[in-house]
Amino acid sequence: MLTVEVTPQDVVASRFALSPLIETMHAQLVLDGRAQAGVHTRWVARHREPYRELRRRHPALGAITAITGNRGSANVDFIAPPPAGLSVPFEAELAAMRRTPVAQAHAEIARTLADVPPVAPWIRELLFGADVVRVLADAYEALWTEIFSAIWPRLRAILERDIVQRAGQLATFGWAAALEDLSPQVRWREEGRVELRVGGEARAHRLGGRGLLFLPSAFTPGLGAYLEDAWPYALVYPARGTAAPPAADGGGALAGLVGRTRARILAELAVPATTTHLATLLAMSAGTVGEHVAALRRAGLITGARTGRTVLYARTPLGDALTQGSIG
Repeated sequence: MLTVEVTPQDVVASRFALSPLIETMHAQLVLDGRAQAGVHTRWVARHREPYRELRRRHPALGAITAITGNRGSANVDFIAPPPAGLSVPFEAELAAMRRTPVAQAHAEIARTLADVPPVAPWIRELLFGADVVRVLADAYEALWTEIFSAIWPRLRAILERDIVQRAGQLATFGWAAALEDLSPQVRWREEGRVELRVGGEARAHRLGGRGLLFLPSAFTPGLGAYLEDAWPYALVYPARGTAAPPAADGGGALAGLVGRTRARILAELAVPATTTHLATLLAMSAGTVGEHVAALRRAGLITGARTGRTVLYARTPLGDALTQGSIG
């Protein structure tokens, strides 16, 4: 178990962020069959052959599997370093990866390979090559461009709405509330410690006033941690509401009562969201979604609460009961 000691300065400095590069790495684990597809089963089936062709053209995608997605601490960090801000574009993250000194990359690779079963000679040759950083970055760029970027707008909306709600909990109620359902692998202790069950040897870490970076993920089923001094300390956790919600009441009775679009909005609001998030998730204009949201609010089926500059909408108890078919 890892322990992270948190001071008041760390609480103030902590923040949430998104990482399209880290999500690309997690998506590859699912495409490779090294992680359960879960709610992404249909997406994986649709992209399995394109991904296999991509691996044939970029052997580095095969080599990457030796140094990422391993249990415990046997993984490199330079491939997908924690992002510097909330909405850093994939291109900027990839550029940061490309700036990794080759000596650092080789050191991380050597440390990781020492903790995993022996790999094929061609993988070692590629990973210890002088151009390993460029080759791996090119492979991820191809994976993003040809497969993952198309799904990113919807995933970004899902991750953003998780952040909006959880950041509000952190600001209003403190770390205990924000971390309560982050993951079964994390626990907040009142004396100012975060306990992480992420494998590896037991260690204690001090944030030193730098705070923690929280990164929601649509693909990872468990908790991941970046606790190396070379990077910002970060936790990767599974985001809520990743699955596409089923049509409320099978799309039948409720859709007949309030209309198909409003039934879909109610289904999406199993996890609170803003109108911008809903517009992306439903592939509609913000104006159109806003009209439906206003109607549902007038009917008492949803409510809105301001969080910073945004309004976060959630179902009321009546909305829950109607959506789940439990009235009567």
